Amino acid sequence: MVSADSKAGVPRHVAIVMDGNGRWAKKRFLPRFFGHKQGVDALVRVVQACIDREIEYLTVFAFSSENWKRPSDEVSGLMGLVLAAVSRYLARMGAMGVRIRIVGDREAVSDKLRAAWAEAETSTAHNSKLTLNVAFNYGGRWDIVQACRRAIEDGVPAAELTEAKLSEYMAMNYAPDPDLFIRTGGELRISNFMLWQTAYTEFVFSDCLWPEFGEAQLDEAIAAFRARDRRFGGVNAPGVPQEA
Repeated sequence: MVSADSKAGVPRHVAIVMDGNGRWAKKRFLPRFFGHKQGVDALVRVVQACIDREIEYLTVFAFSSENWKRPSDEVSGLMGLVLAAVSRYLARMGAMGVRIRIVGDREAVSDKLRAAWAEAETSTAHNSKLTLNVAFNYGGRWDIVQACRRAIEDGVPAAELTEAKLSEYMAMNYAPDPDLFIRTGGELRISNFMLWQTAYTEFVFSDCLWPEFGEAQLDEAIAAFRARDRRFGGVNAPGVPQEA
């Protein structure tokens, strides 16, 4: 579904590819893991900034379906970091009014990690200040395929498989499509993130490495968003009929 802008130009849903952790660490002659650790701290800052700006949904790309190709020690470190982050920040997120939802294929991760995710989701399910979607072992193509499979399993006839119907089976069917997509680290691609949901999303690419991203950079992205002419396939000029 397409999300309408809310609160005078504040995006309702922001999606972020948190890129640049490894390069941040390399610049400081540190192992890549330290960059990922700093990235968690940056995420906590941005979560608070989103709450302060009354953004309703924040979706972050924490680990993609393709990230398993990284060195095994880095992947193992990331899994351990997730467990540590849940232990360290879960109570704080709960106190901030954040609802945590994990999005992605859970089959490939350990039972311990699945249990930590379940705890995070259950203990914050009543919160409503901000919904934080953590995309882990997620890919946009995976999301579309799993949605098609689930629709087929439910017996949806081909003639009834519309965009609206398939959207009901997407992993984030409870959230509006992102209004604003931010990628840090200077790369100009979306890397298989939310392919279905970003059809009419506004994109902002930042050279800032994710561990250094904060309120100022978020406000710059929101300012760029506000300056866009969002037409959703139509035209905004008064007196001109909307395109189909």
